[in-house]
Amino acid sequence: MIELEEVPELVDPVMVAAFEGWNDAGDAASAAIGHLDREWKGEVFAALDAEDYYDFQVNRPLMWLDGETRKITWPTTRLSVVRIEDSDGKGRPRDLVLVRGVEPSMRWRSFCNELLGFAHELGVEMVLVLGALLGDAPHTRPVPVTAVTSDPDVARGLSLDESRYEGPTGIVGILQEACTHAGIPAASLWASVPHYVSQPPNPKATLALLNRLEDLLELRIPLGELPEDARAWQLGVDQLAAEDSEVAEYVQSLEEARDTAELPEASGEAIAKEFERYLRRRDGGPGSGGDRGRAAGSGRSPYARDTGARGRARPPEARPNRDAGADEPAAGAVPGDESPGEDRREDAGERPRKDADSPGDTGSPENGGSGSESSGSGPSKSTGTEEPGEND
Repeated sequence: MIELEEVPELVDPVMVAAFEGWNDAGDAASAAIGHLDREWKGEVFAALDAEDYYDFQVNRPLMWLDGETRKITWPTTRLSVVRIEDSDGKGRPRDLVLVRGVEPSMRWRSFCNELLGFAHELGVEMVLVLGALLGDAPHTRPVPVTAVTSDPDVARGLSLDESRYEGPTGIVGILQEACTHAGIPAASLWASVPHYVSQPPNPKATLALLNRLEDLLELRIPLGELPEDARAWQLGVDQLAAEDSEVAEYVQSLEEARDTAELPEASGEAIAKEFERYLRRRDGGPGSGGDRGRAAGSGRSPYARDTGARGRARPPEARPNRDAGADEPAAGAVPGDESPGEDRREDAGERPRKDADSPGDTGSPENGGSGSESSGSGPSKSTGTEEPGEND
């Protein structure tokens, strides 16, 4: 483990985390962190001890060759830091602390407290956790991304939905709740992945998560080849559906349901957000100014400017860390929809799949499924061969 003293003082740092496993349908969330790490050349400064949190019979280490030398990669969680040199269009830098790992097998409270210790030492202002769930989302439509929080101050400051979810959860929900109890502003972003094409990768869902992250932090994220990969992915699924009339009919029914439900969403606010994203990409800076941007030279995040009440994060021991199962993100892509249904669990080392024997409620992001789908609701097709997950 690299000592924290080797990390320079960070500027307005925000921690962005994602975990492979139950909360990562199509590997969309972990791929988003990997994209940020590659594009901004992240430098790993710490890794949690794998012995403390992982069952190696569930998350097995990987053996590989480095030339003639055999090496082992252990499942773990790594932290890296990236610097955005021009975060506000005026040359002011900002830092992101990226957390990428595998959902731990045990000691979740200790796991979260260790991450919160890093957040405190680095002066992290806010924690955003990315997740992806299986849902009744047609692949031909924009990927729904739901942003939720259990902190009323964060909800007001960032115009997010307050979660009222009750039910089984994953490490995304636990970490978000642990942050709230420790006094660190936190929220989670959930992308809805079509359940009938759940095999990774899903670049379209990854792109949707990054776009939503841009909106929240008002940054310009370099997307590289991701938009082209997303178009190629959708074309591939289109071709698959065209070869099977049953699948094509099912996708059409999902499209009709989605279009009907989202007709009121074509609002002035939605159009304005899309236009702001266009301006950011055209000008290379955040938005078009106004109240949503960070005050020039203020050195504070949009959240800190809006609420102004929290300041630096307190250490995890400052407040008791209780089990966070009582208030979780909203159901599926529609906040407040908590309909019970069939659990869609993604076990470690496996991809999201139907599992009629698993208990749970698919009406929430933490439960890895949609609130409206039931067993046998439609055909299930894959778009490719599943590859082993990357544990580092």
